[in-house]
Amino acid sequence: MVHEERKMLAWHETMELHELVAFQTLGLMKLKMSYKKVTDHELKELYKKCIHELESHINELLKFYPSAQGYQGRDEEKSEDLREDAGFYAGELLALEKAQVRCLAAAITETATAGLRKTFTNQLIAAIHGHERISNYMLKHGYYPSYDLGHLLGKDIENAHKALKMDY
Repeated sequence: MVHEERKMLAWHETMELHELVAFQTLGLMKLKMSYKKVTDHELKELYKKCIHELESHINELLKFYPSAQGYQGRDEEKSEDLREDAGFYAGELLALEKAQVRCLAAAITETATAGLRKTFTNQLIAAIHGHERISNYMLKHGYYPSYDLGHLLGKDIENAHKALKMDY
C-alpha cells in the first residue's frame, strides 16, 4: 500500500501521537496558568510565543485523531475547570516521573564513574517505582484509562480542548 493511500495510523504511531498530545497539553496548561505570574516583559513574550506554538502544534496533531487506532468520536467535552482537577495534577506528576526515567536512563549510558552510575541507577529504580505509583493512582481514578485506547484518545481530545480554551 502506498503511503498516501493509508487511512489509519499504525498502532505505534497512535501511541506516539497520544504521548505527544498529552505532554504538549499538560505543558500548555502549565504555561497558561503561570503566564500572569511572569513579571519580566521579555520572558512574558517568550511565554506567549511558546503558548502560541503549542496551541498550533496541538491543533495540528488533533487532526490525526480520526485516523488513530481505537479512535471513537466524542461529544463536546464537559465544561469543568481543569486547573482544579486532581487528574491534571496527577498527569503533571506522571509527566515528571516519565521525564526522570528517560533522563536517568540516558545519563547512565553516558556515565563512566562507578559511584555516579550506581547513584543514577538507584534513582532510576526509584523513578520507575514512582511512575508505577502514579500510574496506578490514575488508572484507579479513571484519569488515565491505559487499557481502553478509545477512551484514552478521547481523554486526550477533551484535555487538549480544555487547554486550548484556557485563558492566560
